[in-house]
Amino acid sequence: MFFSTKGRYGLKAMVDLAIEYGNGPVSALSLAQRQDISTSYLEQMISQLKKAGLIIGSRGAYGGYELSRAPEDIYVGTVLRVLEGDTDLVSCVGTENAACINACSCSARPLWLKLQGRINEVLFSTTLADMAEDYKSQLERCGKGDEYHIPMVRRPAPKGSYTKRRTINMDKFYADQETEDK
Repeated sequence: MFFSTKGRYGLKAMVDLAIEYGNGPVSALSLAQRQDISTSYLEQMISQLKKAGLIIGSRGAYGGYELSRAPEDIYVGTVLRVLEGDTDLVSCVGTENAACINACSCSARPLWLKLQGRINEVLFSTTLADMAEDYKSQLERCGKGDEYHIPMVRRPAPKGSYTKRRTINMDKFYADQETEDK
């Protein structure tokens, strides 16, 4: 089982909304900045989560997004299924009746079924409220207190990529400032 960036970032955004639950809508920009992801990518995930009825949006100056129901009522497995499509460990064991031509002769299938059952047990017994509380505890252990920016590790820019930077000659800058002041 592999969770894509969409699943990981989307779940982090949902935990953020769980922490903010009851405080009104959170703007997409604010959410994107706290999660360190692009607003356009966040909007793609938000669109899926809105269609699934997990979040609601409001327009206007004080608009934004919030959970459609209490964090205690939204399971991690539900969020991941919306964003990922499925949470199956291997394709032949998604359900007890999953079609596989080797189902009767596969010696590994009983193990895959047990593992899938345990994974589903965790995903569908853990709520966003549980994750929010665990995250707050983690911050306290790390001495971060009420900060809940959830940073992502940034990868270095690909080799050969170019970012144009503007260099300012500070001596010239200050000399120009003095000339303007006279």
